[in-house]
Amino acid sequence: MTFRLPLVLVCLCSLASPALGSEERLKDPAIDLDAVKVTGQQAAGFLPRGAASTSKGDTPPERLPFSVSVLTRALLDSQQTRSLADALGNAAGVTPGAFGRRGWDDLIIRGQVASDSLFVDGLRTASSNRVAEQMFGVQDVEVFKGPASLLFGQVLPGGLVNMVSRRPQDRAFVSGELRTGSYGLRQAGVDANTPLGARAALRVNAMAMNSEDPTDHVTFRERWVAPALSLQLGERTELIVLGSHQQRRYLRQQGLPSEGSVLANPNGQIRRDLFTGEPTQRPYDGEQTRIGTLIDHRFDNGWRLHNGLRWQDFDITGDFVSNNGMAANLRTLRRSAVHQVWGGDTLVQDTYLSGTLGPEALRHTVTLGVDAFRTREISRQATCRAGTLDVYAPVYTGIVCPANFSRDNLSQVRSGGLYLRDQIEIARRWQLLLGLRHDRSEVATENHLTDTRQASRDSANTGSAALMFEAADGVRPYVSYATSFYPNTGTDSAGQGFDPEQGRQLEAGIKLDLAGGLASLTAAVYDLRRQNVLQSDPVNDGYSIAVGEQRSRGGELNLTADLGSGLSVNAGYAYTDARITDDGGQPANTVGQRLNNVPLHSGNLWLHYAPAREGDGWSLSGGLRAVGRRDTYGYTLPGYVTADFGVGYRLGRWDAALNVRNLLDKDYFAGGLQRAVALGDPRTLLFKVGFRY
Repeated sequence: MTFRLPLVLVCLCSLASPALGSEERLKDPAIDLDAVKVTGQQAAGFLPRGAASTSKGDTPPERLPFSVSVLTRALLDSQQTRSLADALGNAAGVTPGAFGRRGWDDLIIRGQVASDSLFVDGLRTASSNRVAEQMFGVQDVEVFKGPASLLFGQVLPGGLVNMVSRRPQDRAFVSGELRTGSYGLRQAGVDANTPLGARAALRVNAMAMNSEDPTDHVTFRERWVAPALSLQLGERTELIVLGSHQQRRYLRQQGLPSEGSVLANPNGQIRRDLFTGEPTQRPYDGEQTRIGTLIDHRFDNGWRLHNGLRWQDFDITGDFVSNNGMAANLRTLRRSAVHQVWGGDTLVQDTYLSGTLGPEALRHTVTLGVDAFRTREISRQATCRAGTLDVYAPVYTGIVCPANFSRDNLSQVRSGGLYLRDQIEIARRWQLLLGLRHDRSEVATENHLTDTRQASRDSANTGSAALMFEAADGVRPYVSYATSFYPNTGTDSAGQGFDPEQGRQLEAGIKLDLAGGLASLTAAVYDLRRQNVLQSDPVNDGYSIAVGEQRSRGGELNLTADLGSGLSVNAGYAYTDARITDDGGQPANTVGQRLNNVPLHSGNLWLHYAPAREGDGWSLSGGLRAVGRRDTYGYTLPGYVTADFGVGYRLGRWDAALNVRNLLDKDYFAGGLQRAVALGDPRTLLFKVGFRY
């Protein structure tokens, strides 16, 4: 199996193609593009302007016949968002951070795990994401809900998250900020942009952060720099080079035992700031480097050729002390420990050609593309010794790790896909979307300890179909159907590979433009099925099995508005009924059981009031986040509601903001694991002062 065709297209297209996010300014073929234009321009408020990158076209989210949520930079700034989990709390149907503050990005979309469906600038990051994404250099966050295989290949069926990087602009500016806050937060950041003549621009983002954590002994240290260069290669061709380097160092923690936290314990409640690891364990040290290009070319007839190409490299090492359950006295915690090493690289490309055909009464917008993905990951692990811990009177004794690894594997995933989509506009009121995709993949695992190799090859055809009708001005009901394909990696206890995962979703909804286009309301209901899902082997610890089917049924409401009075609103509600419908005949019957960490009801509300949006003056913000009860690993997490508040002031080139998260200091649980409960964040204060010249 080879993937030469996509790489050849990369070489050909790298001579010619405008950057993701520049569709608006390139719609008219007659526009003069001699000078560098604004790319990735920040929306003035919460309502997104222009097309989302995930559409791979010029269609704005409110005219797409499926669910896409765009979280703008203005929304993220009003909340002083610091992590991807913070951002995704604004998207209905998304459950972020269920594993707590462990240093990685965890998320669930529509009841299905989607932690490995992360994209940056329309390109997948890796098959397994080990280094948490840095939000300082992100312009917008796009959440695509449901199967997205048609345009993005082998992704999990719940959906995907795409982060759009900040791009060079056509004017010179420099902005900086200093932040401080609870738990020793100290952060400094700078965002500088300068035109380089009439046909180029350079932008650099950099950030440094140190902080502690509500849990004893836990600290975080992060460094980030991201240069971006925009070049105009002729009248209709633009090249953007995007790079980043990230360093993260932190002591991993993952909550408390369930007895004494979410469950009763005759010895009393365990204090929430207890660290159940070892203060002397080696922190996680991670580095991640990316370099990529986005090239766009507009032909004279309005057709667009796009190519995205990126190389990524990462490595991370550290010790993890995990909970193995409480002893019979319900005060002694049994623990195990491992020393972990990961490293790898990813090369990904996506090339597509899009344009319109046919008369106005039957207009076809065709997108034809080919993508390729190759990722390698080294995974090494040494089994260490950790003593028990009295959680009510802790005495730390350290861990002992051997010199040799007990696991040393190399996993490689190669995949390629060819896709075709046709958006047919009929009499200006009907939109019919039809798409088909063919994928091929190869997954190989090498065990360096036993000198064995396991490989599997899969191929699949997936597609989607959707219909949207403009029933009245700004009233667009729609129905859609989509399928997905995802190769499972690894082997079972017998050394056999797994069949690939498959998913499908039926969705119906309506999108409404309200208040003269100042507000957008989306309502959707769906039925999502996911088959051949990997789960932990109940008999052989450390291995997985593929079970039958999981099903999510639910509905979502999303409201985004920028009202003329200076009031911006982001609100959502989700009903998510996610269950196991076929457990593959496991000894313990789990059919009908709810999926872990998925609330039946959840909602979010955020209001931002800035009477003088562009001038000097005060701004006020506030909101609520509500999560219903969740079943997880045999116990139940109670529901909760938290309140957040913010106030800001702008004076000339200076601004200051104070945000208080969990204003009432509500004790809650972010999620649950098999033998541990992840704690939610206590009351947290964030203060920022910034300038812009």
